[in-house]
Amino acid sequence: MRLSVVVTIVDAGDALERCLTALATQDEAPDLDVIVPWDNTVRGIDALASRFAAFRFLPIGTVHTTRPGESLAGQHELFDKRRAAGLAAASGDLVAILEDRSVPRADWARTSVRLHAALPHAVIGGAILNGRDRTLNWAVYFCDFGRYQRPFAAGPREWVSDVNVAYKRRALERTRGLWRERYHETTVHWALRRAGETLYLSPDLVVDQMRGSLRFGALLAERFAWGRVFAYTRARETPLAARWARALLAPFLPLLLFWRLLRSQIRTGVTRGKFFQASPAIIALLIAWSLGEALGYVTGES
Repeated sequence: MRLSVVVTIVDAGDALERCLTALATQDEAPDLDVIVPWDNTVRGIDALASRFAAFRFLPIGTVHTTRPGESLAGQHELFDKRRAAGLAAASGDLVAILEDRSVPRADWARTSVRLHAALPHAVIGGAILNGRDRTLNWAVYFCDFGRYQRPFAAGPREWVSDVNVAYKRRALERTRGLWRERYHETTVHWALRRAGETLYLSPDLVVDQMRGSLRFGALLAERFAWGRVFAYTRARETPLAARWARALLAPFLPLLLFWRLLRSQIRTGVTRGKFFQASPAIIALLIAWSLGEALGYVTGES
């Protein structure tokens, strides 16, 4: 069974090299087809392409974005379009997506194939762990990936993350029209669930999130922008009245999200101390996300 792996460039540089090194040194690796889509804004590709000659570095030229490419919204659109280009080029029986910030464990590829061979589910996501023991890293990790922190029981979920997910090809083919230009995790997964497919989450499929140096102000801006993008994807499938209702409820969203995170930490207790230490930053980031989400619902734009 051939596994295509689309590596989304987010940070590039050392992060991309770290991710590709992990893929190149997988234990008992299956037949791998690693695809790295890159556009004209990415630097340093030639050296990596020479070092990782077995991987496919896919040039996609100049990518036009709705928002300026240097803006956060424009950057998100670039990530989405890189993913879409990689998915279109994938040839495997299974197609996985990683991002360069996420380093797959040594058994990741083998586990992806094993799980898909054993289970009928079209979409299998995995655990995402924080690999940087710094307060801001913990804060953004809990906000983004707290629901994917181990320990958890394997089973169907409403959410899996495009930072660590593998699809059966048939699932991607039936949604091709949704990601042909720009891949949105939420849009694709909602469509698959409506079609009767199951999103399955396994604690055995593991990546470590390795974000570099972080600045609080930049994280607040990022949360606001990403919240707006999330609302934009939802707004396209939501009646206007429901969009406004969600926008009006946005002031209560940070409390709800923080309670969910707190409840999870109380239940598992694995990183409870890290969570409480990062709580002030977590709350601020959740407020920024909620403001962005509210604006996205009102405007219907990313």
